[in-house]
Amino acid sequence: MSYTLPEKAATLQPYDPVEGSYAIRLDANESWLTPDAATREQWGKAVAAMDFNRYPDPLAAAPVAAFAKMYGVDPALVTAGNGSDELISILMTTFLQKGDAMLCMAPDFSMYRFYTHLTENRAVVYQKDDDLQIDVDAVLALAKQEQVRLIIFSNPCNPTSLGLDREAVRRLIRGTDALVVLDEAYMDFWDQSLLDEVADYDNLIILRTASKALGLAAVRLGLAVANPRLTAVIRAAKSPYNVNLATQTLAAEALSDPDYQRRCAETLVTARRELAAGLAPLLNAGKLTRLYDSCTNFVLVELPDARRVFETLKTQYSIVVRCFGDNRLRITAGSPDENAALLQALNDIL
Repeated sequence: MSYTLPEKAATLQPYDPVEGSYAIRLDANESWLTPDAATREQWGKAVAAMDFNRYPDPLAAAPVAAFAKMYGVDPALVTAGNGSDELISILMTTFLQKGDAMLCMAPDFSMYRFYTHLTENRAVVYQKDDDLQIDVDAVLALAKQEQVRLIIFSNPCNPTSLGLDREAVRRLIRGTDALVVLDEAYMDFWDQSLLDEVADYDNLIILRTASKALGLAAVRLGLAVANPRLTAVIRAAKSPYNVNLATQTLAAEALSDPDYQRRCAETLVTARRELAAGLAPLLNAGKLTRLYDSCTNFVLVELPDARRVFETLKTQYSIVVRCFGDNRLRITAGSPDENAALLQALNDIL
């Protein structure tokens, strides 16, 4: 007798980031900013003082309190996770039952559908229009038609760099009896968050992250914010010690300095604007077919033969960006030197 894999596991493929060593990495929407020497020393002392032999606080009270203070929300509404990915997995397994349908959008963050595949729920996909915009009425109609129990989308959107304004999101939440999971991972670069209204809704969970504006991608901290009833369920469903003490310690340090977060976000937005300005001449010359408006720390461009440009950047210039299909590149805003090198390479290639 031999073991047979379940069908849902037999076809799984691991997440496939670009691997290898490259001079410039503009593919993962990471921050190019890192803490200065004094901050690193302070954080190092905090980590050195940890009780390594003890389990961490199950509710991650220190980073949760610091996050809540920074964003003006009640800490009782916040649950910490090992990155937003863990929280998405928890939400899918907890708030969907067998046979339920989940609605996501395309293009959007690919992991939403991945976790739905693992829970063996049906994924209903709303296809955005040619401008990559969301028609709220069409989304609500599709959700009703397919009787979906959960709607999830990123706002601002990864990978489109576009955002849905606050009033449109409110209309979507109020227009459905499904649970709405609003992934605001990039909202530190925009001003349309609903965090201050989250307790007003019985069907809203907002996800935030320390990986983008704060530049703590290596630390892995995600946060779910919801009303007390939903928060109680999330806290009950997560594993008891899901956020390790090093993450809690470092995140609490970073989140305790709102000026640091603000400076980082402003610097990254400036870098994105400079990158977009540098790409504009290529658009005007017809080398790019479209440069999307952005409210994130990256830009999305359309151009013929994007795959060839992607491979040439990688192999000849040691610059990595993200390729979507045959005609789109997503480019993270880098440092001034990194942006300049990318723009020179694109000018050479195109």
